[in-house]
Amino acid sequence: MNGVHDMGGLQSFGPVRPEPNEPPFHAPWEKRALALTLAMGATGSWNIDQSRAARESLPPGKYLTSSYYKIWIEGLTKLMLERGFITPAELASGRMQSPPAKVARILRAADVSIALARGSPTVRETTGAPRFKTGYNIRTSNWNPATHTRLPRYCRDKPGVIEKVHGCHVFADADAQGDPRPEWLYSVRFEARDLWGEHTTASAVYVDLWEPYLQGG
Repeated sequence: MNGVHDMGGLQSFGPVRPEPNEPPFHAPWEKRALALTLAMGATGSWNIDQSRAARESLPPGKYLTSSYYKIWIEGLTKLMLERGFITPAELASGRMQSPPAKVARILRAADVSIALARGSPTVRETTGAPRFKTGYNIRTSNWNPATHTRLPRYCRDKPGVIEKVHGCHVFADADAQGDPRPEWLYSVRFEARDLWGEHTTASAVYVDLWEPYLQGG
C-alpha cells in the first residue's frame, strides 16, 4: 500500500527532532488508547499486521494531522466497526446501544505484564532452505501492492547485499490478509547512494526484508 504512512526517505517533512527525556505518554488519554488497543488485540479478533494495515488505510489528511496515538485509535475504530463490535450510532453517541459482541479471549489486568513480556513470536519452523545466503547480491522487486506491505518505498527496485539470514517468520503482507504463512527473512544492506543518489550524507541502510521481495542480483 503506497500511503502517506510510508514516509521514509522523503524530503520536505523537516528534520526528526527527538524530545529530551520524552515521557511514554503526553496526555492521560494516550494511556487509555494503548490499553484499549492491547485489550482488543488480545481478543484474537485480528492480528498485528491487520492492525497496522487499518492505520495505514486512513485518509491522508487524517493521518498527517493526527498524533501517534490518535492514529492508533482511528485504526482501532475502523477494525471494531468492520467486525461489528461497535456501530456508527454508538460511535457518534459514545454510548453502548446494543449487547456486547462475544470475543474469543479476554486480557485480564493481572495478565497484562505476562502477556507483554511473552509477546507474539513470529519465527516458524520450515523444511525448506533459504534462496539467498550471506554475501549474496540481490535486487528488491518493484513491489507496489494495494494492500499492506513492509517493503519501504525508498528501497524498491534497488541493489543490496544479504547481511544476515534471520530464519523463517510470518510474512506480514500475507498475514494482513489473514494468511499467516512463513517466509525467509533477511537483513539487507543498501548503499545510501543507491537509494538517494550522490548527494546523500548517509553511508548505508539495513532493512529486514522477506524473500518474496527479493530477486537475484
